Amino acid sequence: MGKIKNLIKNVRVIVLLVFIILALVAIRPNLNDGVAIKAVIRESAAGQAGITTEKNALPVNLERIIKIDEKQINTVQDYYSFVSTLTLNQSIRIKTNKGLYLVTTKSKANSTEVEDLGFRIINAPRSNIRKGLDLQGGSRAILRPQDKVSDEQVTYIIDNLKQRLNVYGLSDISISKVSSLTGGEQLILLEIAGASEEEMKDLVESQGKFEAKIGNETAFTGGQDSINYVCAGLPQCSGLDPNRPCQPSQDGWACGFYFQITLSVKSAEQQASLTKNLSIVKSGTENYLSQPIVLYLDDKEVDRLSIASGLRGRAETRIAISGSGKGRDYQQARDDALTSMKKLQTVLQTGSLPTKLEIVKIDTVSPVLGEEFINNALFMGLIAILAVNTVVIIAYKKIKILFPLIITNCAEVFLIIGMAAFIGWNLDLAAIAGILASVGTGVDDLIVVTDEFLRKETQVYEQSWKAKIKRAFFIILAAYFATFVAMLPLWYFGAGLLKGFAITTILGISLGVFITRPAYSEILKIVLED
Repeated sequence: MGKIKNLIKNVRVIVLLVFIILALVAIRPNLNDGVAIKAVIRESAAGQAGITTEKNALPVNLERIIKIDEKQINTVQDYYSFVSTLTLNQSIRIKTNKGLYLVTTKSKANSTEVEDLGFRIINAPRSNIRKGLDLQGGSRAILRPQDKVSDEQVTYIIDNLKQRLNVYGLSDISISKVSSLTGGEQLILLEIAGASEEEMKDLVESQGKFEAKIGNETAFTGGQDSINYVCAGLPQCSGLDPNRPCQPSQDGWACGFYFQITLSVKSAEQQASLTKNLSIVKSGTENYLSQPIVLYLDDKEVDRLSIASGLRGRAETRIAISGSGKGRDYQQARDDALTSMKKLQTVLQTGSLPTKLEIVKIDTVSPVLGEEFINNALFMGLIAILAVNTVVIIAYKKIKILFPLIITNCAEVFLIIGMAAFIGWNLDLAAIAGILASVGTGVDDLIVVTDEFLRKETQVYEQSWKAKIKRAFFIILAAYFATFVAMLPLWYFGAGLLKGFAITTILGISLGVFITRPAYSEILKIVLED
């Protein structure tokens, strides 16, 4: 009983307990029901009902769907099973933990099929622990600008990519600037949970340079400086073009698409100045200007549109953009047209990148593998801790040191996970490897402390506990700084797994050296004292 009181009163043990409590608060384990909303697609039925998502929200703070029309939604499967029964223009009540919404289903563009409600959902998170790409599935790519760019341009590219990917409806996006190990080139690390390799390539390999030309002069470009509004997702101003319906062609099928945009006043005036001197030509029963407006995306012609004679010299802000898609059959041509339309809409909304991006490396991870990674890592970590502790007990023949060893090892892992939850760091394979590495160095340090306490004393050494702790921590700090310095290049120059491993390892050994291992020395001293 006296030893327990001494433990509770010890400053280093108190510090450890405080950090464990803070880690528990950061992790915030809970038993939430329902499914969580990761993202809401703009202009979807859910988006038009006023449902939005908070950017960078903690996992447990995500809005959760509890019921749909009194149907309890407990899993993702429950949600999709219910949604598959919805009919066109059906009004449904969606109850979440934050409110009640009335959502009306709508049709896909120029189709009688029911469009997806616009939710991107997951099973409700049980804690604030964020799973990385390796554990929840998705794609990871390392991108290299083809031209030499400044730090400011790299920052602009990252901001543009975030906006472009958000507009496209992808969630769980992580984009960061990294450097090569030699430091000679700027790289960009892009991770998208739930995205396929094809989606990632399609979105990032395109520079997105859009130009609308009349003759050889540019009338307007993409981006918010030239375009105030792009219609997307609304059937009354975007979708398959009724004037150019899907029909067989020489190579299969072809479908046209269109959508309306609103130009800025400056762009409208530029277009007016380029058309005021054009002549009028007759085509059938309609009169058009002698020059069409030609649309280019990444220097490739997308379409050319005839300009009505009434627009000559007029600063018109509302115009329609059109294009086409091809395929072997009707469905493939229709899907290609809608995909091309969405890509063009995205580019017009976000503008172009200052340079093209080259994919240096790309990986795709299945979410099924993520569950296996977690289970295997937990199992191997438990086996390692038990094996090491067993060997230490056999070597020193003192069962009373088992409790301090297990408590310290478990506390160290818990603190690392808690700190990761607090700073919003994703736990992936690299992070798990870093945790195991920091725990491995921690075991070495614990053995050093234990050996100092249990070794047979000689005249060379003083016999006080203070001297033993001082000798042990001289060795521990020397090893800590050596490991810390070794990890710094990987942290600064590393990309992907290297950087994640370095950050987690530094975080783990720092928590161990300054919190758990000093507490272990105090616990061991109190346990071994007679």
